[in-house]
Formats: sequence, structure tokens, C-alpha cells
Amino acid sequence: MPTRPAEILQKLKALGVRPDRRLGQSFLADPFVADSEAALVGTKPPGPVLEVGGGLGILTEALLRRGIAPLTVLERDRRLAEHLRRTFGERITVVEGDALTEAIPEVRAAVGNLPYSVATPILVRMFAARIPRVVSMVQREVADRLTASYGSRSYGRLTIIARLFGSIEPFQVVPPAAFVPEPAVASQIVAFTARSGPLPVDSFELLEKVLHALFSSRRKQLGNLLLRLASDTERLAEEAGWPPEWPTRRPEDLPPEAFYGLANALGARSGARIAAGAQRKESRYSRA
Repeated sequence: MPTRPAEILQKLKALGVRPDRRLGQSFLADPFVADSEAALVGTKPPGPVLEVGGGLGILTEALLRRGIAPLTVLERDRRLAEHLRRTFGERITVVEGDALTEAIPEVRAAVGNLPYSVATPILVRMFAARIPRVVSMVQREVADRLTASYGSRSYGRLTIIARLFGSIEPFQVVPPAAFVPEPAVASQIVAFTARSGPLPVDSFELLEKVLHALFSSRRKQLGNLLLRLASDTERLAEEAGWPPEWPTRRPEDLPPEAFYGLANALGARSGARIAAGAQRKESRYSRA
């Protein structure tokens, strides 16, 4: 397995692959970092694991060395997918596909070094698929947003969505020198553990709309922002269980549970309107 920068570049050239800087694509060169990721995957009890973006196989090798199986590797680039098949043979299953659109199989864990430009939507897809364990290496800024506390500058939509589906732990910070080509910023390994039991919101889609409405102008106070969702803001805030001082707060000042409560309150209103409309329709037909 090539680990020196010159060896990695030579291998990529032989495969006809050029790292796409537009996507923030780099290839991990440090086998010790790969082993750290593999160690975090765990899978107790054992079960199938999905690796997202196999690349040249440095993480794949680390996973196999730790006895993680069965292992499916999702790789978008046909040339890299063929390289992985030749390198690891029947020890892995390689699926050519895009992690943004490919159906996510039922697995015990997922792991991957994600390109910076698409890391967030890929992670949200895996969280929403309720995968029990997700280990990923992402841009340090994304790791900060995933693990932020409310009241901090990094806290926002991604934090709240991640907490909806489970909990996130930050681990090793990885310097640019661990990659080829070197990215401009540091990366960090994070580990997600899925929430057991039902989610605290009835509609994830409605929660996304709420977060977009409130965090797209995060410097404004909630007294103004909540008008984007309803005219009777005082009543809505009370239904959501918000604190009395909410009108002067900003979105980052409230914990995730406040937004879950707001989404559920709006959902209950929509459900009540639908039920009332159906009842009026039924009453109209009964009089006919």
C-alpha cells in the first residue's frame, strides 16, 4: 500500500486519476490515522460495515487487518473501484456509486474519509439512515459544527440535525501533512452513535424547514425570525415550550430540544388543520 507522497502520486498517475481540488479531494497517506479510524468502528455485536470512498485502499486495509467483515466499499470513481477489486479481491464487495445518491445498505457501521465539499450531505444521509455507528474524517470546521454546544459560534443547523439522530464525539485532529495532496486546513475524526428509540420530532422535513427559516439570518432575534413561520408567535413559542425571554434571544442561544419542540408544535397545527378540513368535508357530504 503506497504511503509516501511520491508513491501515492505515482499510483494515481498510473490509474489515470487526478485529485479533484474543486471537491476538496485528498488521499490519506498515514496508516496510523487509518488504523485509528478502524479502531473506532467497533461493531459489537459484529455485523456488516460500509466504507464510503475507498480511494487507494489505505483505510480498507486497516479495516480488514482488524477483522472487520463483511466489508462493502462504496467508490464513485470507476478506476479506483477496479483498483480496489484487484487489490483486495473477494475480501471486500466493491460498489460503484455516489454516496449522495446510492441506496445505503443495512449495516452496523459506516466509515470514510469524506471529500470536504460533500461531507455534510453524506453525513446527514447516513444519520437519517439510522446507521448505529458512523466514523468519519471531515474538515476541522465541520467537526466543530457537529460537536458544538449551543451558545457557541459553531452551533447551528448541522449541530441540531446531528443531535436529532444521535451523539457525536470528537477524536484525533489530523494535520494536512497526512494527505496527498495536502489540503489547506486540518481535518478531524469524529464518531457518531445513533439514538436508540424514536426520534424527538414527528417530521424531519418540517424540522429542516424550521432550521432553514431561523438560521439563515442568525444575527436577528427570534422575535423577528419566528414571524417567518407564524403570525401568532407568542402562542407558538408557548406551544413549543420556549423560555419567556425567547423574543430577545438569537437562534444559537437555544438548545436543540427547543427546535424539536417548535417543529412538533407546527406539525400539530398542520395535523389539526387537516383533520378539521376532513371533518368539514365529511359533514358536507353527510348533508347531501
